[in-house]
Amino acid sequence: MNSNLAYQEKVREELIGGKVVAMSPRPMYNHNHVAFNIAVIFNHYLRGKRCTAIPDGTDLYLTEGDRFVPDMMVVCDREKIQEDGVHGAPDLVVEVLSPSTAKRDRVDKKAVYERCGVREYWLVDPKNRTIEQYLLRDGKLELHTVHASYTDFELERMSEKEKAEIITHFKCSLYDDFDISLDEIFSGLLS
Repeated sequence: MNSNLAYQEKVREELIGGKVVAMSPRPMYNHNHVAFNIAVIFNHYLRGKRCTAIPDGTDLYLTEGDRFVPDMMVVCDREKIQEDGVHGAPDLVVEVLSPSTAKRDRVDKKAVYERCGVREYWLVDPKNRTIEQYLLRDGKLELHTVHASYTDFELERMSEKEKAEIITHFKCSLYDDFDISLDEIFSGLLS
């Protein structure tokens, strides 16, 4: 038996603007690791609270022509969670950028998230160790800030003044008491 035929991988798909779009079938290690770290951080914080963290692999139904599979989402209205996925806008959506999906995440999906009322949207870039944090204001997802985590090599090249100005923690707009460490999100990545 041909080993290629014995192992056939199901290609994951999303529906964007009514068109079926194949997702990268096998995201790279750093992509998966960052998405996992974020889901664990939110899961730990949300334990016992009304909202829930939902990791990669769950379908998100937003419109008749838009079904996505975000890398992580937070849903506070548990009635939106059904057996086949989440129906309606989550409160927070996280997309981890891959070279093959970055344009869709930045343009197409962001526009749908905005129209559907997602309150906070993160674009996470594992390669550059950055998080773009967008907040919904007057119906528009506007860039709030860009958070960056630095490698030891980058830190060695900075002055003491530059190091002192580095922001290492930030807050999710949904919670006043949730302190998020950039180092926790980007820990364990391959160089």
